Amino acid sequence: MAFVLSIVLFLGGIFLFYFAFAAESLHAIIFFAGIIAISLSFGIPAHVLSKR
Repeated sequence: MAFVLSIVLFLGGIFLFYFAFAAESLHAIIFFAGIIAISLSFGIPAHVLSKR
């Protein structure tokens, strides 16, 4: 389940990167949300796998 969430977060982060440049306003906030989403997509599996 964590891997599915990671993939969704990663793809969502990529979309947020794209949308940050296409948006009319709030470019920095949308771009930062993409950075957070991709960071979480890498952090969640690393954290889950370290506990097994």
